[in-house]
Amino acid sequence: MTPNTAETIIAALDSLLERERRAILAGALDELAPLMAEKSALIDALTNVGPPSVAMVGVRAKARRNQDLIESAMDGIRSVAQRLATIRRLRASMDTYNSAGQRHPTQGGRGGSVEKRA
Repeated sequence: MTPNTAETIIAALDSLLERERRAILAGALDELAPLMAEKSALIDALTNVGPPSVAMVGVRAKARRNQDLIESAMDGIRSVAQRLATIRRLRASMDTYNSAGQRHPTQGGRGGSVEKRA
């Protein structure tokens, strides 16, 4: 293969990494799987071309940046999942206190509504 082919693959990979970045920043995580398949094919093609060129430095930096963005997005998703689990747990129970000030946990089950009586 010619060096031009390697440069073409690197340019395609660079463009794909920019699309991947935009998808991550837009929160369009469903678009990442097809991009990952395309990225894998481009990396395989680049591996078959020969030794990496100087143009790979920029591509590596963009790939690392995107990986950091994906890790941050996953951290955010995990945080939200933990918070939702906490909210569900709190909705299912309620702590009351007796006259001695001791906590008494009670389990909910009526759907989370409270009846007020005058």
